[in-house]
Amino acid sequence: MTYATDRIWEEVAYVAYYLHWDLDKILDLEHPVRTRVITEIGRIHSRSAEE
Repeated sequence: MTYATDRIWEEVAYVAYYLHWDLDKILDLEHPVRTRVITEIGRIHSRSAEE
């Protein structure tokens, strides 16, 4: 199964924006780990927006 290039770039941009990680560090993450990081960023962002 291949993962859509546009989706990967969305994920990379999201993580880079919030965590200021470089491209290589983000791409080195396994897909399940990267999606978990994205989920946790979203949760943190939602909580801070509620406060």
